[in-house]
Amino acid sequence: MERRKTRQLHVGSVAVGGDAPIAVQSMTNTHTDDAAATLEQIQRLADAGCDIIRCAVPDMAAAEGLKTICKESPIPVIADIHFDYKLALAAIEAGVDGLRLNPGNIGGEEKVRAVVEAAKKRNIPIRIGVNAGSLPKDLLEKYGHPTAEALVEAAWRHVRILEAMDYRNIKISLKAHDVPLTLEAYRLMAAQCDYPLHVGITEAGTVNSGIIKSAVGIGTLLAEGIGDTIRVSLT
Repeated sequence: MERRKTRQLHVGSVAVGGDAPIAVQSMTNTHTDDAAATLEQIQRLADAGCDIIRCAVPDMAAAEGLKTICKESPIPVIADIHFDYKLALAAIEAGVDGLRLNPGNIGGEEKVRAVVEAAKKRNIPIRIGVNAGSLPKDLLEKYGHPTAEALVEAAWRHVRILEAMDYRNIKISLKAHDVPLTLEAYRLMAAQCDYPLHVGITEAGTVNSGIIKSAVGIGTLLAEGIGDTIRVSLT
């Protein structure tokens, strides 16, 4: 198998892309403001072989919890941010090693630039995460329904916002419940850029069906040399 050649970035101590090993990522399902419970879960995941952990940051209480989590976590921590740029800034201040956010969804240029400048200072990568279930209305109208082309176009919209600010410390994911759609989207994106790709099937299903769908989807992409980080996402 020949791996797709990508640029390399670092999530804390973990190299992603280039010739680095494929990193395994997971996500906590505790409340991030409960630092003790979140750290206990992170430790169990790290013991099982997880390389990177992602924590939801829905409010400032969660961002506050990150201060302790980032200090004590045995593996790098990524903050999952939606819509509020202040949460991204607070997460960076708390010491996270990466952000998952879509710059087109957190406000105007000034807000995005504030996050980008803070991320640049700390050398923190940003993952663009596009999901078939939440595509922009204009793209759904253009393509009629979620398609691989729509997912890729949505991702490029976010990527270009960051590139216009001279920021290229970027990972990309394009996820769907549907395995063939996910495969097609990643193949298209892989042919168009050299950014590292985070692969998985979103909310693939319950344990048995979800593991099968994830194994087929992730396994197929890895067999084609596509994918630099992976995460299994069950419903």
